[in-house]
Amino acid sequence: MAPGVGDLDRGSMLWHVLADRRYLFVLPRAVCLLMLHPGIAAGITEHALMRDRIWLHKKRTVTQAVNYVYTGVDLSPQMRFSHEHVKGVDSVGRKYHALNPDTFHFQHAAYVESLFVMVNTFIRPLDRDEHEQLYRECCVWYRRYGISSRSMPPNWPEFVEYFENHCRTELFAGAHFEPYREQIFAPADWWMRAVPHRAIRALQHPHARELTGVTVTAADRRSLWRFIQVARLSALAPRHHWNARARAALRSDREDGTRSPRSASSRSM
Repeated sequence: MAPGVGDLDRGSMLWHVLADRRYLFVLPRAVCLLMLHPGIAAGITEHALMRDRIWLHKKRTVTQAVNYVYTGVDLSPQMRFSHEHVKGVDSVGRKYHALNPDTFHFQHAAYVESLFVMVNTFIRPLDRDEHEQLYRECCVWYRRYGISSRSMPPNWPEFVEYFENHCRTELFAGAHFEPYREQIFAPADWWMRAVPHRAIRALQHPHARELTGVTVTAADRRSLWRFIQVARLSALAPRHHWNARARAALRSDREDGTRSPRSASSRSM
């Protein structure tokens, strides 16, 4: 099935895993990569309302992006309007615009890559078909933004190759990243503040570790392992689904008395 075919509903994997509170715990991985991109970092530094508290900014923007999965309303005009003014010149003298399809897609891709890390790490490893299914659903999610999909790889293996190449060739540390270093590795806001700092280091993408000079120790990996065990209990806690729109959609599903297929999205993990 080609990306963009199908819909997002109670039977989709994405509907369930994206609302999982544990997804928030891995966002420092995605945001570290994004802030290593000079154009994306410049957009936040120059235009974000809460640029000095990156996680409050992300609480608003990530919530808005995730809302697209749980509504049948076309919100794409809102996405374009809220990003149209985000443009300028980055720290290396290159022009940037938040609606540039290549830049916009990489932002989405960083969140998608971290979603897969969350599922494979905190829930259970996905098999090849499940990776492909979840990726196809992420493509449907992206198309709802109404931004050109020219940069979107057609399948999961090509996405992995695309993401690796982009991290290797487009990201680097520098003055654009340093103002956010402490906030990324030691969050003080939102759900990220619940994640041990050692676990955050262990969760970082290999390219982010290399570019930021972070060395992951055995103690960091042990901290992550312990945190994973504790976080798995969160699936039993009230408000496990962190997004209000997702909670409403899933609650409506339960009230309808229907059950989603026993796929990776709904199986006990």
